[in-house]
Amino acid sequence: MPSFCNIIPFLGNTDLSTPLVIIFIVCLLAVVGFEFVNGFHDTANAVATVIYTKALKPVIAIPWSGFWNFMGVFTGGIAVAMGILKLVPLDALMSLPIGVGAAMVLAVLLASIAWNLGTWYLGIPCSSSHTMIGAMIGAGLAFTWYYGGKGVNWGKAEEIGLSLILSPIIGFGLAVLLMYFLKHIVKYHALFHIPHGENDRPPLLIRGLLITTCTLVSFFHGSNDGQKGVGLLMLILIAFLPAKFAVNHHIPNDKVLFQLNQTEQLLQKTAALNQGKRLDITTLVTKIDKAKFHLSLKNETDKKNTYLFRKQIEDVIASVKVVRADKTLIIHKADDQLLADNTTELAKVVEFAPLWVVLLISISLGLGTMIGWKRIVVTIGEKIGNEHLNYAQGATSEIVAASTIGLSTAFGLPVSTTHVLSSGIAGAMVASGGRKNLNNNTLKNIGLAWVLTLPVSIVLAILLFMLFHLFI
Repeated sequence: MPSFCNIIPFLGNTDLSTPLVIIFIVCLLAVVGFEFVNGFHDTANAVATVIYTKALKPVIAIPWSGFWNFMGVFTGGIAVAMGILKLVPLDALMSLPIGVGAAMVLAVLLASIAWNLGTWYLGIPCSSSHTMIGAMIGAGLAFTWYYGGKGVNWGKAEEIGLSLILSPIIGFGLAVLLMYFLKHIVKYHALFHIPHGENDRPPLLIRGLLITTCTLVSFFHGSNDGQKGVGLLMLILIAFLPAKFAVNHHIPNDKVLFQLNQTEQLLQKTAALNQGKRLDITTLVTKIDKAKFHLSLKNETDKKNTYLFRKQIEDVIASVKVVRADKTLIIHKADDQLLADNTTELAKVVEFAPLWVVLLISISLGLGTMIGWKRIVVTIGEKIGNEHLNYAQGATSEIVAASTIGLSTAFGLPVSTTHVLSSGIAGAMVASGGRKNLNNNTLKNIGLAWVLTLPVSIVLAILLFMLFHLFI
């Protein structure tokens, strides 16, 4: 008789015990919950200006933003998602009992959801990105405490941290410059009107501008923040079902073998061009041969060989990148491009997300956008500045937010929609009336949440990991 675990949709035969299946389902629900909360917490920023300036009624703006968030996740790729995964010790997790991965995943998810809900309830625009990354660092630190080794990828954490710190500063500066441009160059008087009452709607041209910027922020928010949910869900799948999800079994072995063989030939050709230089071709060929050997052994039920194959593919990719980055070596331009193409294709073996994962996160984020938006909208529209938001300020902040988030997604870096947009509004307010135009109390609350989010989420995740570890 098939066990309960055999009938989980999309997964087939999992070989998980009933208690682990229950924990697995709890984790899936938790990541859906996190993305749902992210929708009504962070995405409220995308609709705040268009609702507050009466460009669109909430009943239209919320589903509209939800749809474009969905499209952002669905079409935005997985570069940010894979960057998030690199924060935690995936390789170590795959070699340990599944319960350890379960403890880490639950600690990350519950710490993130708890802080997100708390700040949303208080109406404080807080970054889901900061929260989740802090929780992942905390879980990684707790993992190191129990198991030693490298619990946190500090190089990746530094890269992500810099992105999160610099993006609101850039957002503030760009908003100031754009607002000055609108004031002193464009000088379109209607842009600076502050709406009053339900029937005070912007002219058609301005309404079109505000709806366009809202659409762009929603789309890019989905393409960036939505990918974090994809990364979290992949973390769950790899932690619980490493043999199935450590590598992409849907890529034909023949295709992978062709890319490994071609890479080997290109490296041997490069070595022949660089005789006498420091290029250890024997070691490189050995790494490729090991990957080819385990290619035939990896499968959806063999955790050990699938794990080894993943490691070897990662090793081959890293080695090729080192060769390509060495400017002292002679490499023909066509060969260099082929090496780049092959590493990109090989990366898809270990960096991927199934379509159903992307769809689930897209739908969760889109639905979450439609609920709970009002608290954040009021803060964005009325409480960042001492005057209410005018059309130009709303458009400026959203243009800046959309472009900053879009560029960050292109580089595979997570940013905070909340902080980029709220800093953009602060910049627009300063450009309109100087520093005295800012509401210091609201800015202190946002700043406090910004400062506290990382340490609080780190500590929460550590404590939760320790609690769950008692049951392993």
